[in-house]
Amino acid sequence: MKKPLHLTLLIVFALLCAYAGIDMVERGGMGQLWGYRPLLAFLSGWGALVLGIKWLRNDRWRWLGLSTLSGVLLGVGFPDLLPVPWLMLIGFVPLLIVENEVSEQAGKARRWTVFKYTYHTFVLWNVIATYWVANTAFAAGIFAIWVNALLMTIPVLLFHTTRWVMPGLRYAALICYWLTFEYIHLNWELTWPWLTLGNSFAEYPSLLQWYSYTGVFGGSLWIWVANVLGLSIWNKYQAKESYRKPLLQLGALVVVPMVVSLVWYTTFTPEGEPREVAVVQPNFEPHYVKFSLSEEEQVGRFLELSKSVVRPETDYLVYPETSFGLVDDQKINRYPAVRRIRNELSGFEGLKLITGIDGYHVFQEGEPLSPNVREQVRRNGDTLRYEVLNAAVQLEIGKEEVPLYRKSKLVPGPEIFPFKEALFFLEPLVEQLEGTTAGVGTQPERSVLSSGSGKVAPAICYESIFGEYVNGYIRKGAQAIFIMTNDGWWDHTAGHRQHLYFASLRAIETRRSIARSANSGISAFINQRGDILQPTRYDEAAAIRQDILFSDRVTFYVLWGDLIARIALFGAALLLLNTLVRGLLPGRRGEG
Repeated sequence: MKKPLHLTLLIVFALLCAYAGIDMVERGGMGQLWGYRPLLAFLSGWGALVLGIKWLRNDRWRWLGLSTLSGVLLGVGFPDLLPVPWLMLIGFVPLLIVENEVSEQAGKARRWTVFKYTYHTFVLWNVIATYWVANTAFAAGIFAIWVNALLMTIPVLLFHTTRWVMPGLRYAALICYWLTFEYIHLNWELTWPWLTLGNSFAEYPSLLQWYSYTGVFGGSLWIWVANVLGLSIWNKYQAKESYRKPLLQLGALVVVPMVVSLVWYTTFTPEGEPREVAVVQPNFEPHYVKFSLSEEEQVGRFLELSKSVVRPETDYLVYPETSFGLVDDQKINRYPAVRRIRNELSGFEGLKLITGIDGYHVFQEGEPLSPNVREQVRRNGDTLRYEVLNAAVQLEIGKEEVPLYRKSKLVPGPEIFPFKEALFFLEPLVEQLEGTTAGVGTQPERSVLSSGSGKVAPAICYESIFGEYVNGYIRKGAQAIFIMTNDGWWDHTAGHRQHLYFASLRAIETRRSIARSANSGISAFINQRGDILQPTRYDEAAAIRQDILFSDRVTFYVLWGDLIARIALFGAALLLLNTLVRGLLPGRRGEG
């Protein structure tokens, strides 16, 4: 690229970033949301930074272009900027071309070069797909995007190292390393599995019926094999060799699972007993509205919407995450909002209200303290020890017993300070960024909310994107899944729609019907095929009602969970061990 054009692009990107940043500050000062502005700010800011870095030489613009293409394909292919998830099947190919060309060149900086272009690709993917996180908190958005992109480079760098000692297994190693990375990202404290590749086709459940066997890792494996075949086609084309075989293999790989899924989708027979369920979406904007309204006003809207949809035949009524609070978990029935709801719905004997609450638990004398304990010195000099809860409760009209479930898959930052024993020195920074260092109280195992009508899984917000985690409810006997969430933090962007689409994957994996209540976002019912039914509109108060099936069916995925990921983990361990041992052999040192 010529220097005048280079400089012009750098200036344009810098100006766009400055414009978006100033606009966001002004809108924040006026109590207005940012919408898509973080996308413009992050893309232009990153573009200016990349163009301003000195490591680009004239012969490196091709690699920058290819790695940029990969980032754009992966970002746009992920739901739901455009309805083109098929881009994910070739999205890694340009990046793999860069890695291959870098590996063919001599020099000791190969690993660093691969890292630079890989990181660039993954930053673009994260920005395009998850820019909306910044609408919750700007610093959290920056951290989620750039740190997650950094973590994503690890499996690619391991693959780049393995190729030098086991070239015949290099792409098998790449797939194993990537699936292992996704599996770890699902299960450690710094979990952020939003961009798990298997989520990419969530907008099209009719194509993913086989997830009842494989879960999302089947989709991740599918996408990676397609990309490796795409690279093989490119390499053969460049070498002027016949690429008919890999092209046919790629075609079969793409078409056969989709056709099988479509047939399965059209012939699938749902099972279970019907239960009438009503869902309320109160639509309290969480940044500026919800916490400025009195709880009395909020309860009034809940009840007005509930009475518009509940009938004597209604079994369940579902409210969203953190609808009321702070509630003492030992005195739930004494809480004013609960008393009012019980009183005004007293005519619906046997109705079960499943609702999210902000709660807290006070530790009594001699009770073991949890790692999330907080302390407060009261006026009499006593020390109150308690923990905060993001919980779900079941209020059955006519019964005093209140089963409670504690959210246990927590959002890093707002609900959990990851690795706080090792990173204790970062506590002041986390608190300044509006995170929590004490964390939120959890429970060691899933539990279900039971009644005479059945057993339901009370999945709270973030928990609904973890397939094997949701399996835990089903193994406890859950016959349906109720998702309680608050998706208004992200404004009217892709975030709340992606979250809704991911719920379809849980329905397919478990063959459970879902009732989804969002404070602000999209509430809906989802059947056992993953179809989204009666979706509400974003930014509207609404109530919907439908019969859903309570089922005892057990799928292969419920029985075996993320089996593909565990096999990949075992394979990755063997490959890494071989890489280490062979790398120490004479003549192998210093490669890559």
